[in-house]
Amino acid sequence: MYLIHVFLIVKILSYFIFSFLVAAVLAPVLIHFLYKYKAWKKKPKEKSIGGYATPIFQKFHSKKEVSTPRMGGILIWGTVLIVSVADLILTNVLPLHAAENINFLSRSETWLPFFTLIAASVLGLIDDLMTVKDNGKYISGGMRFKTRLLLVTIIALIGAWWFHYKLGWSSIYIPFHGDVFIDGFYIVLFVLAILATFSSGVVDGLDGLSAGVMAPIFTAFAIIAYARGKYDLATFIVIIIGALVTYLWFNVPPAKFYMGETGILGLTTTLAVIAFLTNSIFFLPIIGMVLVIEAASVIIQLTSKKLRHGQKVFLAAPIHHHFEAKGWSESQITMRFWIISAVFSGLGLILYFLSKFLV
Repeated sequence: MYLIHVFLIVKILSYFIFSFLVAAVLAPVLIHFLYKYKAWKKKPKEKSIGGYATPIFQKFHSKKEVSTPRMGGILIWGTVLIVSVADLILTNVLPLHAAENINFLSRSETWLPFFTLIAASVLGLIDDLMTVKDNGKYISGGMRFKTRLLLVTIIALIGAWWFHYKLGWSSIYIPFHGDVFIDGFYIVLFVLAILATFSSGVVDGLDGLSAGVMAPIFTAFAIIAYARGKYDLATFIVIIIGALVTYLWFNVPPAKFYMGETGILGLTTTLAVIAFLTNSIFFLPIIGMVLVIEAASVIIQLTSKKLRHGQKVFLAAPIHHHFEAKGWSESQITMRFWIISAVFSGLGLILYFLSKFLV
């Protein structure tokens, strides 16, 4: 048993390194083309989703927004795609026993998160391309927010159908209680969770912020997946982490590119799918506390402006812009958010394992 776990850990870490290296080779090529085709907004954002002016954002980010390319997220899902194709080729070339040892693509564990990552990322890519071409015709991006929400909902419904009818999931784990049978309501819960994590995409707002926040969150779920014996899923997650680390290398100040919708949309929706696959969805708000705070700050701000005649709770939203307005440097905000994300990821892991031990 010990040797089996040693092999599995070596396999998982090898995929992490392979992913990092693939992304490192891909990054300069992607950067070259993004700058060549000027894949950035031609005019800085002047209004928020609610239609209000954005003086804080313009003060700190207007110049970078019209000179730094979007669509850096291609590096993340592109790397996952390349590694997955390489794995598929190898499993068809190598002898059966060797192929079984390295393969991580499986129906029960990785097909759905792979589909979600690619589908949501392609949707985000279309939005980014429309934003670059039309300079963000709509306040929320190049695509109408309602259209984007509808398409994300469709992706979520496909995932929910696969979970419930193909994989047979009909119960959910309640922390410190155990599995609870919810039958068809599983589909509703799945869709709501996807839409909730989709709303946390506002975390992609400062150089290095989103990748540094996401990395410990995905790491926590990789540990949970491994602990549950879902080794293919754990491998898939560390491939994402490897790509995230390389992306972060090029995204720290001064950023070579921004993640864009093609990155953050794929990551957030896939994160929710992974939480369901590990039956730990109720730990996602704890592990992803930074994402919760970011999304909540926008909701609170918009609600306050609507109900209190334009009065704000924060100087700016999402909350990382509030701290900018208070005088924090971009690096202070980014690194402190990294630390908070790591701490809550650790706390979520502690609560997860305690709940399993005590039930």
